[in-house]
Amino acid sequence: MSMQGSGLILRVYMALFFVYMFLPLGIMVAAGFNAYSPPSVTVWQGFTLRWFGELWADERMWSGLRNSLIIAGSVIALALPMGLAGALLLGRLGTRAAGLLYTLMVSPLLTPGIILGISTVIFWRNFEVAGGLFTAILAQTTFVASYAMLMFMARLQRQDATLEEAARDLGATPLQAFRRITLPFLRPTIATAAVIAFLQSFENYNTTMFAIGGQHTLVTEIGSRMRFGLSPVVNVIGILFIIATITCAVVWAILKERERGAANGASA
Repeated sequence: MSMQGSGLILRVYMALFFVYMFLPLGIMVAAGFNAYSPPSVTVWQGFTLRWFGELWADERMWSGLRNSLIIAGSVIALALPMGLAGALLLGRLGTRAAGLLYTLMVSPLLTPGIILGISTVIFWRNFEVAGGLFTAILAQTTFVASYAMLMFMARLQRQDATLEEAARDLGATPLQAFRRITLPFLRPTIATAAVIAFLQSFENYNTTMFAIGGQHTLVTEIGSRMRFGLSPVVNVIGILFIIATITCAVVWAILKERERGAANGASA
């Protein structure tokens, strides 16, 4: 096959790939501005912003968003220190003990979310704690901490262990060596782990649904409403998330470009 034929196949493949990826999003966005309900693009009754107004007046959606943010923030605060502690512990244990402990620590990733949610509620019910935000936070933390631990372990494997040893030889305490050497080295991973923990918590449905009891998050509220039929309000939520994602991506790209420009200017 000629190079020209290979290039044509590649372009066709990429076009089909992007259509497959973005066509559903385009349909969702179009349905969010359609006056027809349930959401549709084949039956068009005219452009409208009515569904944005209905979302603004939907108290349960806003309370679900508030609960989602509370849970996500709490999960970050718990999961990152736990994951970092697990990564540091595994890095200092013997080979056999580290292997066994590693298996136990990553086991929540292999456990179905339904099991995590139900087991958390059953456990805390023995202490007369009903299902709610507290149990949802703990249930999510069990597997999000494992994600954070794996990320910290990957980063720590690239650290030069002699730096901490040199600091200790110069009189630094273990805490000072960790705070001055290891923690700055882990700063990029901490930021990345926080973002991933937020996303894992915010979009989680299975674990949260069974752990949150009578309360709700944004995702569980959307899931419960879909049992009674789709609403264009859900499309509006998707549109807002797309806008937020694009905005964050643009801001990140601008910041990285500024950092790159500053680094080039300093080197020159």
